Amino acid sequence: MNIYIQTLRRDLRIAIRNPSSVINPLLFFVISISLFPLAISPESSTLSQIAAGIIWVASMLSVLLSLNTLFHNDFENGVLEQMAISHYSLPLLILSKIISHWILTGIPIILLSPLLGVILFLDSESIFILMLTLLLATPSLSLIGSIGASLIVGIKNSGMLLSLLILPLYIPILIFAASAVSQAQFGLNIDLQMYLLAAILVISLMTAPYVSAISLKISLE
Repeated sequence: MNIYIQTLRRDLRIAIRNPSSVINPLLFFVISISLFPLAISPESSTLSQIAAGIIWVASMLSVLLSLNTLFHNDFENGVLEQMAISHYSLPLLILSKIISHWILTGIPIILLSPLLGVILFLDSESIFILMLTLLLATPSLSLIGSIGASLIVGIKNSGMLLSLLILPLYIPILIFAASAVSQAQFGLNIDLQMYLLAAILVISLMTAPYVSAISLKISLE
């Protein structure tokens, strides 16, 4: 397990040395949400009704913006090829990189969401459900995003292509997560949405590293 922990630590150290790759998506997340009260309406009743959708769309786009850094740097300096031909498990190496991506992107989004929920006039119960959906679903965003990132790793200026590949796969997560928060505002049962988000996480965890490994090998050939 030492090599996989080292891979995780290495990615975290690289991100600390190059903070713009982490800060830029988070700035986009905060600024885009902060602009909605100016663009739509400052009334609390209006904002609270659409707050879940706003925060979740901004979260998805922020994760999408950060996916280019998942494999791109290692591809350019040859590390990715060394991983592919090494005797270590490539899916587990990729999983280590996905975990580092979630730590750098998903966790800050989860921690910032209560403040942004207050700005959009969400009540405390809805903010708790929002954080819970983000905790369940942001790992899925990183896992599913790794598949798209591995497919376009060798293509320059591939941001638009990555969006076309990944956004359709993100739509079920968006629907279930935003629906859970919206129903919690009215005191309705949200067990179904939470179970579905948990199921997506389990399926993504079991399949995404292996699919990404196959895609990387194809891209490196």
